[in-house]
Amino acid sequence: MKGNNKNKKKRYTTMIIYFIMVFMFIMTANYVKEAATTKEITYNEFSDMIANKEISKVVITNENLIITPTENSEFKDKTLYTGNVNDEKLISTLQQHPEIIFKGTSPKKTPLMDFALSWILPMVAFFFIWKFIFAKMGNGGGGMGGGIMGIGKNNAKVYIENEIGVTFEDVAGQEEAKESLKEVIDFLNCPGKYTEIGAKLPKGVLLVGPPGTGKTLIARAVAGEAKVPFFSLSGSSFVEMFVGVGASRVRELFKDAVAKAPCIVFIDEIDAIGKSRDNQMQSNDEREQTLNQLLAEMDGFDPSKGVVLLGATNRPEILDKALLRPGRFDRRVIVDRPDFKGREAILKVHAKNVHLGEDVDLVEIAKGTPGAVGADLANIVNEAALRAVRTRRKVVLQEDLRDAVEVIIAGKEKKDRILSSKEKELVAFHEVGHALVATLLEGTDPVHKITIVPRTMGALGYTMQLPEEEKYLISKEDLMNQITVMLGGRSAEEEVFNVVSTGASNDIERATQSARSMVSVYGMSDKFDMMALESIQNRYLDGRAVRNCSEETSTLLDQETLKIIKSAHDKAREILRENRDLLDTISNVILEKETLFGDEFMGFIYEKYPDMKEQKDKKDKEREQKNEEQKEKQRKKQEEIDQLKKANEEKEKAEFLKTVGVKIEAGSNLDKTLNDAIDASNSEE
Repeated sequence: MKGNNKNKKKRYTTMIIYFIMVFMFIMTANYVKEAATTKEITYNEFSDMIANKEISKVVITNENLIITPTENSEFKDKTLYTGNVNDEKLISTLQQHPEIIFKGTSPKKTPLMDFALSWILPMVAFFFIWKFIFAKMGNGGGGMGGGIMGIGKNNAKVYIENEIGVTFEDVAGQEEAKESLKEVIDFLNCPGKYTEIGAKLPKGVLLVGPPGTGKTLIARAVAGEAKVPFFSLSGSSFVEMFVGVGASRVRELFKDAVAKAPCIVFIDEIDAIGKSRDNQMQSNDEREQTLNQLLAEMDGFDPSKGVVLLGATNRPEILDKALLRPGRFDRRVIVDRPDFKGREAILKVHAKNVHLGEDVDLVEIAKGTPGAVGADLANIVNEAALRAVRTRRKVVLQEDLRDAVEVIIAGKEKKDRILSSKEKELVAFHEVGHALVATLLEGTDPVHKITIVPRTMGALGYTMQLPEEEKYLISKEDLMNQITVMLGGRSAEEEVFNVVSTGASNDIERATQSARSMVSVYGMSDKFDMMALESIQNRYLDGRAVRNCSEETSTLLDQETLKIIKSAHDKAREILRENRDLLDTISNVILEKETLFGDEFMGFIYEKYPDMKEQKDKKDKEREQKNEEQKEKQRKKQEEIDQLKKANEEKEKAEFLKTVGVKIEAGSNLDKTLNDAIDASNSEE
């Protein structure tokens, strides 16, 4: 109540100040206007002006004579007035000058009305304008900032414990990140065991990773697990057009956070205010003041109070070094793209509220989406559910999920795009060229699907390859094979039709990027050995390459890149030339069916190369055996963990029985002994 009274008093004081300011403004405006447009003259001057024919009009009132000068008068831009002296000859004098228009008038406005129109009416108008505008702007009409009246105030969204609704059970595929943050949660819940030994709570934790990996979700889950209030805001919400606003908001934020401690403060896209101050060309006084205030606040607040600052960014390389030093953001947690197991876990989380059919295999979808982040996988599950509704089914089937993956990768089928027979034939041979080269090279991912159905993202057809296992390292040979597969489509066009088309533009672009990276980044060129000619910036965004060499060296780099592409191009054409029969046969089947799946495609390959079938069966058997061995290892490891937990429980029981004075006989059942001791204690009571 006291706070409300203070706020009301402050508002009334502000209103009174504004009224005084407006009153002074109106007085000044009226005075200036009157001084600029009117002038008082003597009656003698008035008589002289009549004689000199410098008057065009006279209005006679009870008190004044209001005079309008002619154009040749020195007072032509002003209205003149003089007192009415009851001159009996005035009317006859004016009649002698026909060029002067004169008339008499009675006052229509009383002094009270004149005062009301000049002073009261503007004040009333201002009052209503003030009520409308400032009520809108001051009470948050128009955004988080609270309007112009609350421009320097903290605009963070505050979630109390029961409003967060997110825990680590809702976060999948980021086990390492969760493990790194569990200690922070434990500190917020049980600070005593840490402060007892002298440990301090990390002041700040920086979450780093590509867009869509779940940094914001993890931050909310930390607050949900710790059961503490959660302040959430974006880095861009600190910076306004007014200098000093950002710093004021930082002060207010930490003041509110300390008042609600223990709590978690989450600043998303912290690079908006935490950008390095080294670049003088892009300096911004308001942003730098905000950053300086943030640094000062992080130094100033007491970590024992339980305020943890979580920041999230996908551009860590541009953050100010002072922000990243120990004592501010003590920990950096990488929230990277999930691996196969992570993708499977994420799909299970997003699919738990979706009605799935019996044929749904999330493992297959996880294998077919390498590089996908949590947001992509959530989108896939949602697209599958929407497709099921469109087809009037109550459950999501595996075909819905497969189609959703293709929609995300290549777009929807463009049914209204009709290709000519020649274009369709060209696309068919192009896609089969990719598939054949991929299959007949070692170390490439197997072909899952070939289609010549146009898609909304521009593709007239595509070949989908699915990896059999997750790869974390790629050899030079594997990269060369990938480039060769990319150039397989254009090579097929050249071999069959002896023409080139624009359909290979994306293949050429990706092949050039890979070949250039082999030389400039990965050190896979004999000419440059292990020299880094380019560095990668914005690793978690577009991964743009920045040149670190001279123009002359860059020319040599282009030559080495061209050499790799020519080698891959020649190899692709050679493979297709040697297997022209397969190219023709499979392309004709594709032209008839439009879509060919991996098993049917491989059937044509195995007819010509039966040994490839044997090798595949052998690899599948080895892979299955390896998976069984891994499962057995995991089972044994889990048994060891369970035994260790049981041993710890037994130890705790034994220590408890000793403290209450119960003797433990060798080979006795600790559970029974513990229950007997409890029963004995209850009977004594």
